[in-house]
Order: sequence, then structure tokens, then C-alpha cells
Amino acid sequence: MSDKQLTWEEAVQWLKSQSDRQDLVRACYYDDSMLEAAQRFVSSEEWQAVFDIAKAWMKGDVLDLGAGNGISSYAFAIAGCKVTALEPNPSDIVGAGAITKLAKESNLDIKVIQSFGESLPFDDNSFDIVYGRQVLHHADNLPKLCQEAARVLRPKGLFIATREHVISQTQDLEIFLQSHPLHQLYGGENAFLLKQYYHAISQAGLTLHASYGHYQSVINYAPITKSQHQTNIANKLKKYVGSQLANWLSSQPNFMKLVSNVHTWRDRTAGRLYSFVATKS
Repeated sequence: MSDKQLTWEEAVQWLKSQSDRQDLVRACYYDDSMLEAAQRFVSSEEWQAVFDIAKAWMKGDVLDLGAGNGISSYAFAIAGCKVTALEPNPSDIVGAGAITKLAKESNLDIKVIQSFGESLPFDDNSFDIVYGRQVLHHADNLPKLCQEAARVLRPKGLFIATREHVISQTQDLEIFLQSHPLHQLYGGENAFLLKQYYHAISQAGLTLHASYGHYQSVINYAPITKSQHQTNIANKLKKYVGSQLANWLSSQPNFMKLVSNVHTWRDRTAGRLYSFVATKS
């Protein structure tokens, strides 16, 4: 690799060329067949969890912020929504070009707009759902981005931001950036304090109903499945209380939820993932 900073497309192409990073490529849905990747996303537990949250708003107008290669736009369109994908990057691999190709190949009506979230080219009250997967932490102006999302959202509309990087203190940002597999190549990663997300969402006039920490929802810990997550917890318990008690505890109603809440409360990993669910008054 040269010292020259790459574009996001070039960084992803480099990642795809690394034989020892193919599991990460697949986890990020950067497969060579975008349609197959999108179909796999639709069948994932991550999307099913998002769908369960948003099902009361499905069939409406959806704005997919920072839509990337279009896997979420595809998922909403398959669910029967009228989808607008907002993506500033023109790339045919990881940007607007990729979404256009995906829509054509799947014969889905997805409107693609090249623009940034801080200045949305839409009228007030245009969408029933504003959704972003791994988008808020890339904002140049987080409060402005949330304000724009709230502006274009219809009253009682749903705002969902998933898999957002969180840090516990400002000095943790550099730790996260150093650990990110692509940041050193293209320099586009970021993370915010949890309170900064909360403040930006509430100040935009949105009512926050839920925030899920890394261990509290498969939306965040995917591609690990719920079953694998529970097995990991059970295996850790066995080291402390033995197999018989661990198996009994694991079978108790709400026990896994309690453990996941405790893990989330104790977790201070720089760049851990959170998801947020809010509505517009």
C-alpha cells in the first residue's frame, strides 16, 4: 500500500482483495454480487429486527440516508415501501451507482439522489420513515443532520439510526480510529459520545423511544446471530458457575436480557455500536 490516502471505493476494493479479510467483506455486504448481498441482508436477523421496529410504518415513503451500496434500500423496497436512497458517493461499487445497478437488476423502483444529509433536497413532511445504517457517525454536523431528518419526516414518522459508533470520552476517538480496519486507508471514520447522539436527536424535535447498546440487539452485534450470542453468554457463565447452573440460568425468562444490559452498561470499548429509535411529534 502507498502512503497516499485512498477513496472509500479504493479502500473497499483493497479490502476485497485481501484473502484473509473475506469474512469481513461478507459481514459488510461488499460481496461481488450486490444482489446476492442485498438478498442476504433481507434474510438477516439484523434486518428482521429493524423490520419488527418499523413494521407499523411499512408500505410508506422511506428515506434511506447514506444508503451506501443499497442493501437497506433494497430491503425496504422488497417490503413494499416507496424508497428514496440518498448517497453522496457516485461509486458503482459502494455508492449511488451501485444502488442504481441494484435497483435495475432487481427491477425495483428506488429513487437515487446524490446529496448529503445535512442539506436534504426534499420538502418538509415528505417521509414516513427516515433510516440510516452506519450514517450518523459520519456526519460533518451531527445536530444539523438530525434536524434535517426531522424536517423531512412526517408527524408521527419514524427515525431509525443503526450501528452508530460510540465512545465514552473524547480521548477514546483516536483509539477507535487506530483500530478501524479501513480508517488508515481512507480517513473517513468517526465516533461520538452517547450524550452527543441523544442531544442531537432530542434537539431536532424527535422523541427518543429506545437506544440499544452493542449487546442489547442483534441489530448491533450482527453478523453474530441471537443463538450465537446466547451461546457465548452461556459459555462465559460456565467458567464461573459450572455447566448445570449456567444452563439453568440461561433458560430463565429475561435472564439473557439482564446479562446483555449489564454487559452494555459495563462496556467501554471505543467505537462500540449503538442504535436509536425515535419519532416526530
